[in-house]
Amino acid sequence: MTTPMSHPLPANAVFLPAGVTGLPDGAVQSVQRCAACGQLLSPLDAAPDCPTCGGLLEIIHRAPVDEFDAPLSANAIKHRFSQHCCALPMGHASGVWRFESIVMPGAGDAIVSHPEGNTPLLSRPAISRYTGCDGLLIKHEGHNPTGSFKDRGMTVGTTQAVRIGASAVACASTGNTSAALASYAAQAGIPGLVFVPAGKIALGKLAQTLSYGARTLLVKGDFDECLRLVQQAARELGIYLLNSINPWRIEGQKTIVFELLQQLGWNAPDFIVLPAGNLGNTAAFGKALREAKELGLITKVPRLVSVQAAGAAPFARAFREDFATRYTVQAETIATAIRIGDPASWDRAVRAIRETDGVVISATDDEIIDAKVTIDGAGVGCEPASAASVAGVRQLVREGIIRASDTVVAVLTGHVLKDPGMLVELHQRADYARANRPIEIEATVSAVEGVLRATRGSAS
Repeated sequence: MTTPMSHPLPANAVFLPAGVTGLPDGAVQSVQRCAACGQLLSPLDAAPDCPTCGGLLEIIHRAPVDEFDAPLSANAIKHRFSQHCCALPMGHASGVWRFESIVMPGAGDAIVSHPEGNTPLLSRPAISRYTGCDGLLIKHEGHNPTGSFKDRGMTVGTTQAVRIGASAVACASTGNTSAALASYAAQAGIPGLVFVPAGKIALGKLAQTLSYGARTLLVKGDFDECLRLVQQAARELGIYLLNSINPWRIEGQKTIVFELLQQLGWNAPDFIVLPAGNLGNTAAFGKALREAKELGLITKVPRLVSVQAAGAAPFARAFREDFATRYTVQAETIATAIRIGDPASWDRAVRAIRETDGVVISATDDEIIDAKVTIDGAGVGCEPASAASVAGVRQLVREGIIRASDTVVAVLTGHVLKDPGMLVELHQRADYARANRPIEIEATVSAVEGVLRATRGSAS
């Protein structure tokens, strides 16, 4: 049963103030707070949203301390994180749980980890030339266990499900969330339910969900209808909700930023660019940067750039009007992972964009496909939605917002094999100039020689 508590925390508190009183039971290290009304909940409360006003919850932690309960300096925090690196004997194998003290302090034996994280920062001349940004780096979250960034949030969300003794977990999904939930629920031994829009989930993602054993419910509707249904089911049936509106999911996803900052020696880039669908990552990235600045880990805050698909761009439209109106759309785009018309993490994402002097733009499907083919051709590869970030970098360089010399990290959110059907169809299209169509040949060396000669000629 959810018990409303008083809210003594300042509305803008990033970490729990020293000596704060009146917190819910069990909230020594962390507390859940409603971002809308300030209501405080125990860290072990399973409520999917604020029981008072229905607002989204956020996690407020105590800042890291030493064994004598004294606050750690920025350098001491950096040292602690480095000592927990997976390469060290006493380190965490996970690139999420390395940051346990600011993700879920005291999770201990409840942790459910594959492990995940430790994804690379890549530099590819071909992608830099394409965007016009010499300082472009690619943070590839497709290297996670189930092939997307969702594993970062799901390891924390599933750990919370174990901590509260959840009888079942559930999510609505366009594919990546369902694959991650199915995997981590199976590892934890908790039944999992995934709600996906019938006929609108990529084959690779559906195959993962089925393989890991989650019960897959094909809902007659789009993602937004799936999310409404799973939220209702969570309230009425006591299922623990693991969509990105879950504040513990945000804690896991924010480690993308902490990890890339650590990889850059805590020298913050000028921009961090990411695809935007349900806006969970935009919210998580903003929270990470807020905390990193508060802890003294960085001296400047990068500008966040959220890139939506043009056919699913209510947040980009609202940005152009300074977020005066919250829009919804009937989403339609080839980028299935961001085919969302009513983003759930809207308010949290607005805060992230405002606090970082961020930018929200949209890219057409043609621009996304063109960027994807470039990324794939550089030997990196990604799912269509991921390429929105690179398409966004190219657009902002052309507009003069990003300079060629700026340090920019573009996040790729999913693996190239997440949407194999789209890939095969694209590269067999006769009307697509960059298609890499399969070539049928006779079983002779001369036929191979002819293909090789043509390939060398086209490359020269």
